[in-house]
Amino acid sequence: MTTFTRLDRSVVGRWWWTVDRWTLMAVSLLIVMGAVMVLAASPAVANRLDLDSFHFVQRQFFYLPLAFMIIFAISLMSPLWVRRLAVILFGVCLVLTLATLLIGPEVKGARRWLRFGSFTLQPTEFLKPAFAVVSAWMFAQQKRSEDIPGNMIAIALYLIVVVLLLSQPDVGMTLVVSAVWFAQFFLAGLPIMWVALFLGLGIAGAAGAYYFFPHVSSRVDRFLKPDGGENYQIERAMEAFQTGGFFGVGPGDGSVKRVLPDAHTDFIFAVVGEEFGVLFCLLLVGLFMFIVLRGFSRLLEEKNFFVVLAAAGLLTQFGLQAVINMGVNLRLMPTKGMTLPFISYGGSSMLALAVLMGMLLALSRRRAGSGDL
Repeated sequence: MTTFTRLDRSVVGRWWWTVDRWTLMAVSLLIVMGAVMVLAASPAVANRLDLDSFHFVQRQFFYLPLAFMIIFAISLMSPLWVRRLAVILFGVCLVLTLATLLIGPEVKGARRWLRFGSFTLQPTEFLKPAFAVVSAWMFAQQKRSEDIPGNMIAIALYLIVVVLLLSQPDVGMTLVVSAVWFAQFFLAGLPIMWVALFLGLGIAGAAGAYYFFPHVSSRVDRFLKPDGGENYQIERAMEAFQTGGFFGVGPGDGSVKRVLPDAHTDFIFAVVGEEFGVLFCLLLVGLFMFIVLRGFSRLLEEKNFFVVLAAAGLLTQFGLQAVINMGVNLRLMPTKGMTLPFISYGGSSMLALAVLMGMLLALSRRRAGSGDL
């Protein structure tokens, strides 16, 4: 087994002694647990779709080593290179997101994907972490020099992203991106009058989404009136948690995955609840909490304003995505097609989360100075 001493000045040696190893271990554990969950949940879904039983398992296991390599490679970067990567990725994803509206296949009334042979790409998954870092850079530049209109640039970029997302349409992701962007703007010193204005616009936007997007109003109505008989997925998910109890029925012995649509993606948490029990679900919740809270605790000692804003945005995005997925599964909020980070099946989601976590680990590394920006 190779070990690194503190005198090791190699790239990997310096990385090992400066990276947050506890967060790295927690993320690695999440990825391994996700592989087990996909192995448990996806064969039944594949059989329903007349595919090979291990179709989704094989595809997910193909992405696992890629995810680890992406996390490692990006976590080696300095804050300057994280910023450069984010700018390039943001520009590419904007173009690809626009391409989904023009040549992307329509799935359930939305155009969010691009097909490259057997591979399906959802550009907005990668757009989210890139936009969080780019926005942080703009807010930090505004704070650094009044001659740079960083806030206005960040607002303009936000409007472009929102227009593209709503054109697909993807209201749920729009709300997540908006929440992360607003949190960063708030941390950057947003005046209280602007806070009130943005909150008002957010409420107005949510109301507008309800009235202008039929699928949004349908989901909200079903959430507010659960006895309407149109909550099949949520009802099956709640039954799964009740059946599983504290210790679960055992790996592979659950029945909800045989009848629940998206059991391997949006509702994999319900499969976890049935087969592994509430205690295992609490372990998952604890891992997500640990990653987010440890990330914020390390920021308390950070002096680089860009790093603080960028890492805070990435942490907010990661935690919010987990909360939304688990909240939907537990009937705490309206249904939203959002994966559980590193647990749900999905190539785009897995690789985009690897980018996010690689950036977070890179930004949270201990550095001698304030970082090269």
